[in-house]
Amino acid sequence: MTTNQTAVSVHGLTKRYGRRTVVDGLDLELPSGVVAGFIGPNGAGKTTTMAMLLGLVRPSAGDGTVLGDPLDDPAAFLPRVGAMIESPAFYPALTGRQNLRMFATVGRLPEARIAELLDVVRLDERSDDPYRTYSLGMKQRLGIAAAMLGDPALLILDEPANGLDPQGVREMRELIGSLAHRGRTVLVSSHDLSELEQVCDWLVLIEAGRIVYQGRTVDFVGTAADGLAVAPEHPSDLAVLCAVLRSAGHQVHERDGRLVVDDVDDGHALAASVNRAAHAAGIVLVELSPLRSSLEDRYLALVRRGEEGGKS
Repeated sequence: MTTNQTAVSVHGLTKRYGRRTVVDGLDLELPSGVVAGFIGPNGAGKTTTMAMLLGLVRPSAGDGTVLGDPLDDPAAFLPRVGAMIESPAFYPALTGRQNLRMFATVGRLPEARIAELLDVVRLDERSDDPYRTYSLGMKQRLGIAAAMLGDPALLILDEPANGLDPQGVREMRELIGSLAHRGRTVLVSSHDLSELEQVCDWLVLIEAGRIVYQGRTVDFVGTAADGLAVAPEHPSDLAVLCAVLRSAGHQVHERDGRLVVDDVDDGHALAASVNRAAHAAGIVLVELSPLRSSLEDRYLALVRRGEEGGKS
């Protein structure tokens, strides 16, 4: 749930290694209480940005705040931040529960939440088994439990579903969705748009160290259809149907054995018009459905637009 407060606000955040710029003048405004997907291809600058937000990497330029405290004073905000950057490191011979106790002791955190967190990450039944016997998904979930020990206001997760099988990806997605409550903000990175679109209500899309979009997921996805897919019962009627629809004033082209009507302003009205035209021509339709671009399609379109703008 989004609030009017801001969990992260940075401006001009930049990181250079010699002549190579990894993060390039990044401006990021992250509202409190959202599950934010930090999305971009491998090498886009996601991990470096997260490391700068955690004080692990010193920015070459830029400033801002994390949970209201200055970015250049991580000691002020880190006690309220939980993070899992890259693969979590645990003692193989210790159990999951013992590992969490070690983290709590080192971090001077209360052990009282360990049982609750093991239940949250669905490891309660395996909590007394050695870490070395855990699957990759279980290891990732234990890493999230460790990041949650301090009951953080901001949780930062770097590619938590990386390397997981489809079932593990689904479990991780459900877990992430359950972590945002009582105003907690979750920032989770991924190179896979489809992986997070179901759980994130906020998106930050990055390419080559620059943000190409940040805002509500619903605003990025949109609700309008990008076209109307139409298919006749008999494939032999496809050319006739195309001519009928064009005669009715519609913009139509063929794609993958069906027709796509491009002129979508009012989807319901268009569907009704197409259906009436087909019926009048004696053609039975077996498909009449709206088409929507995937998040990936929209992301790539934004990247191309940015590249073309940079060349002009």
